[in-house]
Amino acid sequence: MNTQSSHHKSRRTFLGEASCASVGSTALFSTLLNLHLTNRAAAESLPTGSDYRASVCLFLGGGNDSHNMLIPREAGEYSNYVAARDDLALSPDQVIDFNDPNSNRTFGLHSGMPELKALYDSGDLAFLANVGTLVEPTTLQAYQNGSVKLPLGLFSHSDQQMHWQSSVPDRRSSIGWGGRMADLLDALNDNDKISMNISLNGNNVFQTGNQVTQYSIGTNGSTGLNEYDWNEGFRTSVNSLLDYEYSNLFKKTYSRMTRNALDAHAEFSEAIETAGDLTTEFPDTNLGRRLKMIVRTIKARGPLDMRRQTFFVESGGWDHHDDVLNNQAEMLPEVSQAVSAFWTALGEIQMQDQVTLFTASDFGRTLSSNGQGSDHAWGGNQFILGGGVQGGRIYGEYPDDISLGNPLDVDRNRGRLLPTTSVDEYFAELACWMGVSNSSLTDVLPNLNRFYSASSGTPPLGMFAT
Repeated sequence: MNTQSSHHKSRRTFLGEASCASVGSTALFSTLLNLHLTNRAAAESLPTGSDYRASVCLFLGGGNDSHNMLIPREAGEYSNYVAARDDLALSPDQVIDFNDPNSNRTFGLHSGMPELKALYDSGDLAFLANVGTLVEPTTLQAYQNGSVKLPLGLFSHSDQQMHWQSSVPDRRSSIGWGGRMADLLDALNDNDKISMNISLNGNNVFQTGNQVTQYSIGTNGSTGLNEYDWNEGFRTSVNSLLDYEYSNLFKKTYSRMTRNALDAHAEFSEAIETAGDLTTEFPDTNLGRRLKMIVRTIKARGPLDMRRQTFFVESGGWDHHDDVLNNQAEMLPEVSQAVSAFWTALGEIQMQDQVTLFTASDFGRTLSSNGQGSDHAWGGNQFILGGGVQGGRIYGEYPDDISLGNPLDVDRNRGRLLPTTSVDEYFAELACWMGVSNSSLTDVLPNLNRFYSASSGTPPLGMFAT
């Protein structure tokens, strides 16, 4: 085949086919949607200095059964746990015991997560108990008599994933709290091609703002135009098409955005190459490879001119309606090992104090078994690592009774726990640490003032060192 003729494309062919085949769509649409913040009034209140901070959202998609990640181990509490969980209960030799100084109670961590236990012991990792989406402060009685507003689509995967990522639980929103935070903080960065919000899982609600959205990358970096980097003939042909002065507005805009996407890809790739690889060994798993790419991107923060970044990575497959014990015995160690390697790699580049990783999930799951599985529920447990976290303790309120029919059980036959901490309070802690001012917190978290007063002078949960 004639090489030159095989890569010849008319302008019409190029514009018609690029979005379907040739253009790396993640880079194109990331750049298309990434509008640099121009609201100077907001920028005037931003932190000063050359500090860097990044938050990493690890989303456990499907609804992690976190009652088997964090287990009560006080004698009476553990007995209630065993009775409620039935064939889902972990035996004492399947958990690693530890003490929570906040409550002076003993808890257990799933035995497949010794790396997280070590991070807890070193004071770098904390847990947040019984957190979930809430429209307003809610009691069991108010839930039962219908006198309180509830999250839209409660117990629904799609709705609860959206609510966790948007922090707007009473309506469906395509704008996320990480995106709204970026609308405020992106002016701290000096890069007008690459967003401060970087996703390892494509488009997501969390990082989509009104002005800033995510820049999508893979485990090997950003995605450009097929063959453009290495085929000179193809590159020359594409450049001539992109440099052409189109009269049609759509073609002109499409050409300009494609050029911007290629420029962003080149800049990102060069920065990653300049920063170099890591010596830390990561597990050869999907999560391990993606967390490694996040650390490599953080390492390249200088060439990328970044002072604030968010990252989103999803670990899916947590909808365990069956075979919970065997599934978690395989999946929880993968999380623990990947997160531990992530922390070690941050130490390698001396960035542990500047980065926080936090988990989120659709919802908690039922305490009761449906026959070796658990179903959709509400409140669950999460963990937070690094970035000034006052670790080695559990925040929030872990119920002292998780038997079926306990005072937080909204379904007395199933064990669905009413959350005692709202996602708004959880995320407010992270937003403040990232540099959002108290006066701007409700711009990022519109539902927050129902649970916390930004003028109180105290943090919602106190997870971070002041």
